[in-house]
Amino acid sequence: MKGWLYQAQRIRRSLADTTSVPLDELLLMRDMNGTLARAMQPAPGVVPRAAAALLLLYPQEDDLWLPLTVRSGVLPLHRGEVSLPGGSTNPEDDGPVMTALREAQEEVGLDPAGVEVWGTLTPFYIPPSNFMLTPVVGFTPTPPLLHPNPDEVETVFSVPLSRLFDPATIVEEEWTLYGMQVRVPFFALEGYKVWGATAIVISELLARLRRVGEGEGA
Repeated sequence: MKGWLYQAQRIRRSLADTTSVPLDELLLMRDMNGTLARAMQPAPGVVPRAAAALLLLYPQEDDLWLPLTVRSGVLPLHRGEVSLPGGSTNPEDDGPVMTALREAQEEVGLDPAGVEVWGTLTPFYIPPSNFMLTPVVGFTPTPPLLHPNPDEVETVFSVPLSRLFDPATIVEEEWTLYGMQVRVPFFALEGYKVWGATAIVISELLARLRRVGEGEGA
């Protein structure tokens, strides 16, 4: 590993490349025949709600780290799942960046003034919540002081970016979801299964970094 400054340079370069990432490079749920088992765009006639999430990076131990939240068990959707701070866009929000920063402040007490926004990843559809989610990538130069809002977040944990490149962190299991048997890939981190929308966002960032030579041992 060449250090977090090298990682930061590569991330910013990767975000400048607007070429789409093939779906095969993302951690996506598939049926037992290998066919994609989730919609990435809303069905014709369905009007999704705009939403955004913050993928925050900060330097520590010469690596870049990513905080993840565990959603409260009292929430109506995605309870107990690992996620990124985020949610639906309010009428007063001026785009996805404002939404992502506002939600991070509400959920984990992150000071928006300390975040440098580096760019966004590909928006995609989340069927259970009818969200069209835009992932926002941000950076803070020091480890953030996070204070989880217990109404929304059970706990917060962080992982180094280098660990996410380790193939051993990616596991696939057969689950029964929505009445069908599916193959679900996820990141196994700190005893949690990081799957679904969060895994899609992280895997897109990793795929973009691989394009510019970032990865384990790079």
